Amino acid sequence: MNGADTAWIIVATALVLFMTLPGLALFYGGLVRARNVLSVFMQTYAIACLMSILWLMFGYSIAFGDGDSGYWGGLGKMFLMGVDADSLSGTLPEVLFFAFQMTFAIITPALIVGAYVERIGFAFVLVFSGLWMLLCYAPVVHWIWGGGFLADGGLFGETGVKDFAGGIVVHETAGIAALVIAVALGPRKHRTTPPHAPWMVMIGAAMLWVGWFGFNGGSQLAADGGAAMALTVTHISAATASLSWALWEKVKYGKASMVGLVTGTIAGLASITPASGFVGPIEALIIGAVAGILCQEAVNVIRNIFNIDDTLDVFAVHGVGGIFGTIMIAFFPLLGFETGGTWAAQLGGLAVVGVFTLVVTVVLVKITAVITPIRVDEETEVNGLDLSVHGERAYDMNS
Repeated sequence: MNGADTAWIIVATALVLFMTLPGLALFYGGLVRARNVLSVFMQTYAIACLMSILWLMFGYSIAFGDGDSGYWGGLGKMFLMGVDADSLSGTLPEVLFFAFQMTFAIITPALIVGAYVERIGFAFVLVFSGLWMLLCYAPVVHWIWGGGFLADGGLFGETGVKDFAGGIVVHETAGIAALVIAVALGPRKHRTTPPHAPWMVMIGAAMLWVGWFGFNGGSQLAADGGAAMALTVTHISAATASLSWALWEKVKYGKASMVGLVTGTIAGLASITPASGFVGPIEALIIGAVAGILCQEAVNVIRNIFNIDDTLDVFAVHGVGGIFGTIMIAFFPLLGFETGGTWAAQLGGLAVVGVFTLVVTVVLVKITAVITPIRVDEETEVNGLDLSVHGERAYDMNS
């Protein structure tokens, strides 16, 4: 065990949990109508609780168990069987590696919340999220990070799919799942209602930015120069994408919005995530500059061309951003940068995981909809989920 590595990953674990609670909750909560803010908090908080238990029960074993099929890790490490305080994963206590990866298993289904807020049934959220994490997310983790068939030496040869911190594993899977649920649900009744608390959106985005240092920097699994570089390029991409998004808004609409600025931050963070362990500051500038414009245009395409109510633009920001960053790992060698990614592996990995996620999500949506209604009734949706579903409200609706 390395003490410095252990200390850093303990901090990184706390930072990644901080991304969901309270960062993502506040970011999403500020974007919805005032009468739905508590429902968003409830969904993200309950997902964090449920995913923690399911990761202990089965998720960690499926993702990082000792199975040698290449497709899943088996059930040998259910409930952390065989793992104690002295067990090691590399230079880390394995129980710490478990906890660090648990925070990823929490935030990935929580990201999907943004696609269905303001009209989803709470029971559906819990049942679907639990099944999806175990049957979609955990297997993909094994394929790429757990030594599975998409890792080095697998389907794509010696150089496998490169995904440092989750462009495919987290952002592509969550983005595609979000799009599927948005289509299944249909649009909201109050689709054009503006965000009720832009200040809350900014605070949530700022927390996500800070927490992302643990997300990307912690994925080095060591306290070394690689972690420092991952942290640095993460920051540069976020800053650049924020400004490119705002500039593009100014060019198109004559004004740059605060919500747009911080959405650009998230686009830059999602886009640098898969590449953060393979690129330097110049590449991060390029990724961020393109991501702010690319993801903003993706929002327009999803909303206005395909007319899909992915409420808080999960696919356009996280899905498109993660896919873009994953491709850039293979693209940069054309510009003279050495990233180690190959076109076959990067595009092939995106295709395999994309199709798998699409199929599994569609099936799980249909199965879960048989167990519990997917959408609340029209009266509940119009009145807001806070009071109707949870018996509470954050604001006096008459004020």
